[in-house]
Amino acid sequence: MEFLFYFAHPAQFLFARNSVRRLKKSGHQVHVLIKGKDVLEDLISGSGIAYHNILPEKRGNSKLAILYSLLKRNLKLISFLRNNKTDVLIGTDASIAQVGKLFGKETITILEDDYDIIRQLAKLTYPYTKHILVPYPCEVGPYEHKKIGYPGYMKLAYLGPGLFKPDRSIVNLPEAPYFLLRLSALQAHHDEGVKGLNDQVLLEIIQKLNRHGNVYISSEKELKPDFEQYRLQLNPADIHHYLYFSEMFVSDSQSMSVESALLGVPSIRVSDFAGRISVLNELEDDYQLTFGIKPGDNDALMGKLEELLFMENRKNIFHKRRFNMLSEKIDVSEFFTWFLMEYPQSVDELKKNPDYVDRFKYDQNVLDEIRKSVRSEV
Repeated sequence: MEFLFYFAHPAQFLFARNSVRRLKKSGHQVHVLIKGKDVLEDLISGSGIAYHNILPEKRGNSKLAILYSLLKRNLKLISFLRNNKTDVLIGTDASIAQVGKLFGKETITILEDDYDIIRQLAKLTYPYTKHILVPYPCEVGPYEHKKIGYPGYMKLAYLGPGLFKPDRSIVNLPEAPYFLLRLSALQAHHDEGVKGLNDQVLLEIIQKLNRHGNVYISSEKELKPDFEQYRLQLNPADIHHYLYFSEMFVSDSQSMSVESALLGVPSIRVSDFAGRISVLNELEDDYQLTFGIKPGDNDALMGKLEELLFMENRKNIFHKRRFNMLSEKIDVSEFFTWFLMEYPQSVDELKKNPDYVDRFKYDQNVLDEIRKSVRSEV
């Protein structure tokens, strides 16, 4: 078969990276298109996977700019499909679904956001896509009949056991304990009006954490001069190593908060999205791996910071929580690769036998290795 992947965000590429490689190795034809976004092009160019950037220029943040960008992507995709044979289109962006429908191609939409959070994107995408591949807890609004759920998270496809191997030698920082802060640009279409960490709260967090270790900031946006001394300079491809070895992660980024939870690193996210995203709610309510605080609730924020800072045996507690989570999830990379290689029969199999996904649960030997990482009983 011939597959077309379109990536508009680094996490989308990382999710599909292993599957793209295995599809190619198995003899399938794979086309990869991207648009300019954050460090996406740096990541994919470093992976050795051939790609074409169809929209290298950055778009504006107004509604008109977003619609104009969508129109340009549609035209670029139309041109590509006219000149290249494809069977299945895969991505998150509305343009893939719309153009796929126009050309009579089946589209698989991959994401882990709830319908109510991405309502604008969903209305432009879900009517035209064939399948919506999402983790079990994700809500897809009136398109439940298109949902194909699985017991896992997209980011397990690159941070799961055996896929991500933390390497302390990559972390070019002093051996002293450190805390990692992440500031999101909050410029996605669904971020309009959303608040995160402001400068005053950021300063209070830094002052509190500085008593217990070094503080570093990874930021998508410009930092005020007072905060530049904390800016973390690194290769974007190495960020998960820095995250894994940190003592704690504090952010207004939903995506990296999920990543932190999957690595067993305590995380606090300050965002208007707190309590509204199903995947993060599951990681918080069922596994206690991350904690959401609404902006303005400084008492709750400082209280949670104090609780985590003075938690005895904190690292082991969170490693055990991570183990508990992984023991109930599947190898998402293996599942996604199977789903594409056997498509469309894979859809029929899952509809006929939803428990088929259990075949992709982590091997007991893999889980035993994770259990050993817990240095003492909690």
